[in-house]
Amino acid sequence: MTITDAATTTDASDSATLDRAAFAREWEEWHRAHEARRADPNGFLAVTAIHWLDETPQRFGDLPGTWSTDAAGPVVELAPGESLEAADGTRLEGRHAFGPIAERGGLVVRSGELAIEVARRGGRDIVRPRDPAHPYLARFTGTPTYLPNPRWIARGRLIPAETPREVTVGSAAEGLQHVYEVPGDVEFELRGETFRLTAFNGHAPGTLQVLFTDATSGLTTYAANRSLEIDAPDADGTVVLDFNRAVNLPCAYTDHATCPLPPAGNRLPVGIEAGEKTPVERNVA
Repeated sequence: MTITDAATTTDASDSATLDRAAFAREWEEWHRAHEARRADPNGFLAVTAIHWLDETPQRFGDLPGTWSTDAAGPVVELAPGESLEAADGTRLEGRHAFGPIAERGGLVVRSGELAIEVARRGGRDIVRPRDPAHPYLARFTGTPTYLPNPRWIARGRLIPAETPREVTVGSAAEGLQHVYEVPGDVEFELRGETFRLTAFNGHAPGTLQVLFTDATSGLTTYAANRSLEIDAPDADGTVVLDFNRAVNLPCAYTDHATCPLPPAGNRLPVGIEAGEKTPVERNVA
């Protein structure tokens, strides 16, 4: 059980209309599933390194092959006796060109138990091995959180961008930048105050994602960012922000991440005492 700290109670009107026990159970089920994905044997907690590719062929520790990249995409040169396995089970030997990889895209090849991610982040190609026997993954016992509390659910609306625009943000990886399409801003009320956050497109079609910091950042929550997924807006643009589901990105757990930082202006001046807190332990390079 990783829930810590008592939260203040919601007001009487909320208590009258909400089954708080059911709300807590639903949150527990959601967070348990989220942690299970995070701790998957080939998930981000199993990442052992991040290798940045360039035109100079390089070998990386015990990984098979010599790796490089250019405008045509990543290439691995496998020596005699070395091989990799593609996602479809095809055995890769000799020289293999992966072709251009789209920004924030990637694929996985395998070497025995190792899953080797070949991806593109911030305009650069990377190789990132994931080892299910990684000691950090074995030590992971869960992420501390605030107690779920309905007071941290806010209603708001999406204010669509008048014209499509892109926003460049920094990265947890020094010197790297990310570019995201912005569908608009989310304006919402919380505890009698009105706030506005720049939103990105979410993982599922129509959904939104906001990256933010707040007055708890660097104290009880991870300093660089937290992320909140928002369901697709209603026909009139209405959205619901449940900050109980604010989560850490991989950079909160490991130095081997390239997570985006929040856009300028996405720092809330209040403390969002909801969602995930700073992890107990971090995997440092």
